[in-house]
Amino acid sequence: MKEIVITAKPRDKLGKEHAKKLRRKGIIPAVVYGAETPSLPLEVDAKSFHALLRSGLGENVIITLNIDDQKNGDKKVLIRELQRDPVWGEILHVDFQQISLSKKLTIKVPIHLVGIPIGVQQDGGILQHVLRELEVECLPTEIPEKIEVDVANLKIGDSIHVGDVKLEKAQILTDPQGSIVNVVHPTVFKEPEVAPAAAVEEPEVITEKKEGVEKEEAEKGKEAKAEKKEETPKGAKEERSAETKSPGKEEKKKEGK
Repeated sequence: MKEIVITAKPRDKLGKEHAKKLRRKGIIPAVVYGAETPSLPLEVDAKSFHALLRSGLGENVIITLNIDDQKNGDKKVLIRELQRDPVWGEILHVDFQQISLSKKLTIKVPIHLVGIPIGVQQDGGILQHVLRELEVECLPTEIPEKIEVDVANLKIGDSIHVGDVKLEKAQILTDPQGSIVNVVHPTVFKEPEVAPAAAVEEPEVITEKKEGVEKEEAEKGKEAKAEKKEETPKGAKEERSAETKSPGKEEKKKEGK
């Protein structure tokens, strides 16, 4: 297990406002605690800590915390918790746990898959990665950086369980029946069959009804005109025609005679 050194200073002021001021200066607020020592607030240089995270060693690396204080001195620690900003991902606070190199501890180790399953390459299966880490118990100096699991020989229907993994210097505490990876059949999505739309008939009945109404109204109009003609007497027609004649013309005819 690799070891790295980080310099830290005791933090004399607490509170959110003071922590914000430290972050603006490039300092991460931190704390170190252990079973045999009280918790101690610290200040850690942000650049040094980010370099540790980018190194690829992971969070399970043993850190020698070089505290700039004669009273506390150096401490062997592990990163126990990272508090990040939920939006920007900035590290807000770090929790360190002091450890003893001679005492076993419980820690979670990430799983790293090796190879591509036969069932995926040849048969188009799907690899399901169920467990991403295993909980183990071991000495701090024997913490594995990662647990490699070879999946190259898996066919469709095959799986690897926790009980199939063996570690030489660490005891696995995770349930041995738990599944780490499975290779399953590819999922086939069928498009739902759409029934053909029923043919919509034209509203012929409505048109015929409308035409029939128009014809009926036209026939009624003709009958009404015919009845009106029959009701009008011939004498009345002559009287109306006589009344419409100009009286001046009649007098002129008489004078001419």
